[in-house]
Amino acid sequence: MKIVLPLPVTLTSLFVVTLIGGAFEPWQLTGPHRKAAMAALGSRRLRLTHHPTPWKPAAVALTPGERRLLRRSRQHLTVSSAAPPHDQPAAVQAARAVARALAQAYGGLLADPLTGAVLPARDPEPTAFHLADGWLGWDVQVHDDATCSPWDPAGAGACDGLMVTSRGLRRFALPEITLDGAACAHTLCATNLLRTVAARLVAGHLAFAAAHPGARRRAIDDHLPLPPAPLGVRLTPCAPAPSPGGGSIRRLKVGPAGDAGPVTYLKVGPPAGFTGSLNDWLCATQAPARAAVTSIAA
Repeated sequence: MKIVLPLPVTLTSLFVVTLIGGAFEPWQLTGPHRKAAMAALGSRRLRLTHHPTPWKPAAVALTPGERRLLRRSRQHLTVSSAAPPHDQPAAVQAARAVARALAQAYGGLLADPLTGAVLPARDPEPTAFHLADGWLGWDVQVHDDATCSPWDPAGAGACDGLMVTSRGLRRFALPEITLDGAACAHTLCATNLLRTVAARLVAGHLAFAAAHPGARRRAIDDHLPLPPAPLGVRLTPCAPAPSPGGGSIRRLKVGPAGDAGPVTYLKVGPPAGFTGSLNDWLCATQAPARAAVTSIAA
């Protein structure tokens, strides 16, 4: 079965830099993204906006030290990027490179509201694009009616209360992916599997957008093969869920195969013909031989 994904005209990303001190400080951008960033600065592709108010984080995890630093801030900057899908990931990398330079100059925090993470400002923006370089976050939840025994991992087969959902695939015009119904003891396995699925989806999606800059939709197969054969995942559209910033987000569910509906989410699950439980399949995907596509040259 084919799943049709829309390709919007423009993708928008935003980073937040908190400011320590009352005056603007000089900042300098160096490295491989400098030329692209300076050429785009001031346009919709790369815009800086000053906010003379403290930043109020929503759905962003902060450590006690980061909260203390935030309390010292009375103003913040937003670094936004609006570019077509075929200009990614270069456009968003340039925006994040500028945000890193600003955060380092002002000694403040660099936050990515989409992934819900604070990024280290001292690290330079890498030349190559790697999804693992802070471009993806995770929302891990346990259903309220779950009855699992954390002290008894051997009983994991009786637990099905875990739900793990990605945060960040929307930045690349992809639905978020979710795995629902695994055992709580398999949180690491679930996240590792979703990370592999996300890497494959992003690599294919960016390559398609670059090769077809005028396309407004892309059809993908609902079965994603993963080594070692014959393992793979079934992608199933599922209902939208609330977004941390309001509204709703599309998802693809990674879970048991089922009838397809409108493409709002993708559920990830076992391939057709797998006879074990969801937890059996999840553990089987963790074989050392599995390799994920995780990087794209900038």
